Amino acid sequence: MIQKILLSIAALWVVSLPLSAQEYLVDKAHSYVGFSAKHLMITKVRGEFADYDSKLAFDEKKRQILALEGNIKVKSIDTQNGKRDDHLRSADFFDEAKFPVLSFKMTKFESKGEGEGKLHGDLTIKGITKPVVLKAEITGPIADMGGKKRIGIELEGKIDRREFGLTWNKALESGGVLVGEEIEIKVELQAIEG
Repeated sequence: MIQKILLSIAALWVVSLPLSAQEYLVDKAHSYVGFSAKHLMITKVRGEFADYDSKLAFDEKKRQILALEGNIKVKSIDTQNGKRDDHLRSADFFDEAKFPVLSFKMTKFESKGEGEGKLHGDLTIKGITKPVVLKAEITGPIADMGGKKRIGIELEGKIDRREFGLTWNKALESGGVLVGEEIEIKVELQAIEG
C-alpha cells in the first residue's frame, strides 16, 4: 500500500513538470554536499554529508533547473574529526535524535543565461525553514561513455546558522568565538538522465 502511494506521488511530480523537462538522478560517486565555517576566527573547517537523496528535473533546451529537492541525513556528517562530528550531531548543534534529516526544496530558478542563475529554495534545519538563495552554475548536458546524458550543477551560498537554531558557541579569551556564525554551503552534483 505504501509503495503504491509513493509511486503515485512520484508520478504526480513527473506529470506536473513541463514537457521539455527531463528527470535526472544524482550520481553520488561524483557529487559532493558540503559546508565550511570559521574555526577560532582564523581558518575554515570543512565538512560534508555522505548520505542524501534527491529529485532533479532539468530543461535541456533552456538549460534550467525546473525542480530540485533533497534530504540529507545528519548522521552522515564528516569533518574528518570523530569527536567534532559527534558534537555536531548532538543537541548543541543539529540534534540528530530529534531532527535526523535536513531538507531543501527549490521554489524557483532565476536564469542569468549561459548556464548560470540563482536557485531559490526553502532550507529546513532542526525543524526551522528559511528561504535561501544559492548561486547556480550548470554544465552539460554531455553524453557519457555509455551514451547517457549527464549534467553538472554547482551551488554556492551562505547562511547564518543562528537563524536555524544552531546557536552553540564559546567565547575566546583573545576575543571572538570558537565557531563562526556564517556557514558557506557548497554542493556539486553530477546527474544522469533518468
